[in-house]
Amino acid sequence: MQRDDAFIRAWRDTADRPSEPEEPASGPPPLRFRTLWISDLHLGTPGCQARALLDFLKNTECETLFLVGDIIDGWQLKRHWYWPQAHNDVIQKLLRKARKGTRVIFIPGNHDEFARKYLNHNFGGIDVAEEWIHETADGRKLWIMHGDLFDGVIQCAKWLAYVGDSLYEFTLKLNRHLNSLRARMGLPYWSLSKYLKGKVKRAVSYVGDFESAVAREAHKRGVQGVVCGHIHHAEMRDIDGILYCNDGDWVESLTALAEHADGTLEILDWAQHMKLAAGAPAGRVAAAHAAA
Repeated sequence: MQRDDAFIRAWRDTADRPSEPEEPASGPPPLRFRTLWISDLHLGTPGCQARALLDFLKNTECETLFLVGDIIDGWQLKRHWYWPQAHNDVIQKLLRKARKGTRVIFIPGNHDEFARKYLNHNFGGIDVAEEWIHETADGRKLWIMHGDLFDGVIQCAKWLAYVGDSLYEFTLKLNRHLNSLRARMGLPYWSLSKYLKGKVKRAVSYVGDFESAVAREAHKRGVQGVVCGHIHHAEMRDIDGILYCNDGDWVESLTALAEHADGTLEILDWAQHMKLAAGAPAGRVAAAHAAA
């Protein structure tokens, strides 16, 4: 049996087990939203910030939670099986949210493309879909998809994408050692890969081309906006009349996209939230971006 199929079976078996009692809530009440979007968790890799992700899942509630692709990194798991308890805890937390009434919609990406064999299926209350049209509280229609279909490298030279993925994983490994040293020096977390992408002109051009291509397709579909992931670059801006939203990732950025009860959208910077919550009374901490 391939590991992809084995993992889906394990997911299903976990969903069928009786839920374990959750630890009693302590501290401030969770932040409540109408809708949340997260993507690019890359569970199954050392780079996944699983503990920060668990903190986010424990301290937020929503009516609908979109998992916008690359939730499980099948590419890395094929090369080397890595699945610590914290990653299992994330899956259990997602399943628990679904059992408690949150609508959870999983849209597979390129790293968890194995799940595309299970479109229109439901695992433990989590719906698997190729894409989605979401209507905000203020009536805007948003097209939800991962974004790899608009990546020329993925579509035209997949072997190059695998090479790039290996180099990216090496950068993250180097970054972990660097941040271990920074922590001992009392310095905050710093993303080497994010810094390099910001400095390399081709990377900046790639991001811009990707965003424009996604926005053009959203316009063709007659929607007011699009939500995607894939490029690990949280962003919310107007592109030729289309609201482009990228919810970022949980490897470098630790970000999510959130919709409030009135339809207002914002990007949540969870690293900043944890930093402030650790040193001040908890409140609603978010790095907000005004919706167009």
